[in-house]
Amino acid sequence: MKLKEDMNPLLLQVFRSVVWVYSVITFLPWYFFSGAGTNLERARRIKARSISGHPAGPYRAINSQEKLVAWLHPGVDSLDKVFEYAARKFPERDCLGTRQVLSEEDELQPNGKVFKKVILGNYNWLSYDEAYQTAKCFGSGLAALGQKPRCNIAIFCETRAEWIIAAQACFMYNFPLVTLYSTLGPTAIAHGLNETEVTHIITSKDLLQSRLKAILCDVPRLQYIIVVDRKPTTWPDIPRGIMVYNMDTVQDLGSKPENSDLPPLQPMPSDIAVIMYTSGSTGIPKGVMISHSNIIAGITGMAERIPNLDETDTYIGYLPLAHVLELSAELVCISHGCRIGYSSPQTLADQSTKIKKGSKGDTSVLRPTLMAAVPEIMDRIYKNVMTKVEGMSSFQRTLFVLAYNYKMEQISKGYSTPLCDSLVFKRVRALLGGNTRVLLSGGAPLSAATQRFMNICLCCPVGQGYGLTETCGAGTISEVWDYSTGRVGAPLVCSEITLKDWEEGGYYSTDKPNPRGEILLGGPNVTMGYYKNESKNREDFFVDENGQRWFCTGDIGEFHPDGCLKIIDRKKDLVKLQAGEYVSLGKVEAVLKNCALIDNICAYANSDQSYVISFVVPNHKQLTVLAEQMHVRGTWEEICNSTEMEKEVLRIITEAAISAKLERFEIPKKIRLSAEPWTPETGLVTDAFKLKRKELKSHYQEDIERMYGGK
Repeated sequence: MKLKEDMNPLLLQVFRSVVWVYSVITFLPWYFFSGAGTNLERARRIKARSISGHPAGPYRAINSQEKLVAWLHPGVDSLDKVFEYAARKFPERDCLGTRQVLSEEDELQPNGKVFKKVILGNYNWLSYDEAYQTAKCFGSGLAALGQKPRCNIAIFCETRAEWIIAAQACFMYNFPLVTLYSTLGPTAIAHGLNETEVTHIITSKDLLQSRLKAILCDVPRLQYIIVVDRKPTTWPDIPRGIMVYNMDTVQDLGSKPENSDLPPLQPMPSDIAVIMYTSGSTGIPKGVMISHSNIIAGITGMAERIPNLDETDTYIGYLPLAHVLELSAELVCISHGCRIGYSSPQTLADQSTKIKKGSKGDTSVLRPTLMAAVPEIMDRIYKNVMTKVEGMSSFQRTLFVLAYNYKMEQISKGYSTPLCDSLVFKRVRALLGGNTRVLLSGGAPLSAATQRFMNICLCCPVGQGYGLTETCGAGTISEVWDYSTGRVGAPLVCSEITLKDWEEGGYYSTDKPNPRGEILLGGPNVTMGYYKNESKNREDFFVDENGQRWFCTGDIGEFHPDGCLKIIDRKKDLVKLQAGEYVSLGKVEAVLKNCALIDNICAYANSDQSYVISFVVPNHKQLTVLAEQMHVRGTWEEICNSTEMEKEVLRIITEAAISAKLERFEIPKKIRLSAEPWTPETGLVTDAFKLKRKELKSHYQEDIERMYGGK
C-alpha cells in the first residue's frame, strides 16, 4: 500500500540516511514524552473475547465481559433527561451553531450551466440553556396544536439546528418522531406518513415546495405542517383542511402561560423515541422502532470509544439527521456538552460546490475536532488529493511520496511524525479545518487504501464503525490507537456479537485461522423491530433464553485473535454463477473502487450466466484525460457511450483486479460507463450512498441484456 518512489536511487538513499539520523537523535526524548509505548501496547492488546470460550461467541469487549453497559449516567434513562442533564451541566456552553448567509449569487460555468454560490459569515450560536428552552416551548406549542403523547409526528427536513431542536421537543413531550430522508421519492414519503398515521409534520420551506406539496392529497390524515423557516408566512396552493405554521409561531404559542404551565407526559425508557425509515437498499422503506433506552445504550457504547470526549470538542453536522449515524453522533455530543456546528455537503469545504471562490467553507470557519463521514465522502477527498499530487512538480511529488511512505512505516509501529505533519501534510489536514482529532467512518465499508490515506494525510485516527439502524448504529468501532485497516474494531460496551454458521456460503465458526459466520448483534441497543411488519420481525429479530434481544444482520464477518471484527461478505450480495462459483459483489466493488478511473461501481451477476458485469460511474477528470490520449472526442455522454472507451476502461479495471488478486471469475468481463453520477436524488443509492441494487438493475436492464448477449 506504499506509494511508488520514482526517484534516483542515490538520492533516495541520501534521504533515508537523513531520516535515520533524525530519528535516532529525536527518538528517545520523543518516545518518553509522547507515550508512544503505551499507544503501541493499547493497539496490540486483546480488545474482546468470547465469553463462552467457543469460537462462535458471543464476543464482548474486555471491559464489559460481565455485563453490557446500558446508560451514560445513573437515572438518566430517557432522551429528555439526557438533554436536561446537559442543559443543567453546561448552560452557557455553545450548543447549536448556524452560519449566517451574507449573500447569494448565480455563477455562470464554462459549460453554460448556472450554479448558485453563497458567501457565508460566522457561526451564530444557541447555548445549551437557550436550545433547551426553545425545544421546551416548541414541544408545548405542538401540544397546543393537538399533538398527543405517544402519537406519531413526522420530520422531513434537511440537517440543521431546527431539526435537533424539534427532535428534543418531541422527546420531552413523548411524541414518537417519524424520520424520513429528504431525498426519498414521493411514493416512499407518502407510504411512511400514511403507515404511521401522522397528523403533524415538521419540514422546511424548500422541501414543502419541492417534495411534499405534490403528495399532500395522498396523505388524508395530515392536518398541520410546521415550517422551520421564518419566511414566508402565507402558503398558497395548500389543500383545504391543512394548516401551515412557522416554527417561531408554534414556539410563541407554546410560551403562553396557559400552555407552558401544563407539564409534559414524560416518556418511559421503553417508549418509542423514533420510528426511523431506512432509505432501503432493497424495496420499500421500513420503519425501525427505536426506544429511548435503545438510543441511550447505543450512544453510551459510541462515547466510550472516543477518548477524552468533553465540552471542549466541536462537531460538524452535515450528514442526514434522518440517518442513525448522524443522529447518534449528535446525541453523543449533546450528552457530553460538545458544540455542534451545522453544514452541508455543498458548503463543507472551501472547494465545495456552493462556496464562492475565495470564501471560506464550513470546516475552515468551524475547525471541528470531531467528524463523522460515510466512505463515499472520504473516497472523494482521497481521489481529489491524489489527483492534485499527480499535478505537482517532480520535487513536490517526490517529497509527498517519501513523507507518505515514511509516515506509513512509523504509524504501523505506533509512532507519530510531527515533522512530516507540519511540513508536508498540513495543507491536506486544513481541508477539514486543521483541528480534527477523531474521524468516524460508518454507513458502508471503507477501503483500506482510503483509510490509510486519511490516517496519514489528515493526521488523525479514523475509527471505522459497524452498526445498523436496527442496532441504533452501534455494534463496533475501532479504537483510535488501532491503525490496522479493513477491520471495524471490537464490539462496543453495549453490544455483543455471535457468529452463526452459513452453510450455503461456506462460512463456519470452526474455520481456520479465524472463526467466520453471519453476524448476530445483541444488546440493549437492539431496537424494538419494524413498524407494522410482524413477519419481518420474526425473520430478523429474536430473544434468547436470557431475555437478550438479537438482530440477524445478514453480514458475514470473521473475528481476529485480538477480538476485532472484519466484514468479509454479505448474504444478499453473494451470487452463485453458472459453474457453481460464489461471487461476492460487495468484495468486487470494494476492490475496484480504489481504481482512480472509478467514482462508483456496481457489480452484477446472473446465476444462469458464467461471468460478472459492472456498471461504472467514471471519474470525470481521469476519463477525459484518457479520452484525449486515445483521440476519442465528443460530449461527456458520447465519451461514456464509446465502445472504444468501454474496452480501454475494462482493460485498466482488469489490471487493477488482477493486482488486487481477485479470482478469475470475480473480474468483470463487460462494463457499462454511466455518464450520470449516482446520487440519492437519482434514487440509485441511499442517503449513505449504499447501492440500491434493485433500482440499478431496473435502470440498466437494457444494458444487462446487451452485456449478457440478449441484444
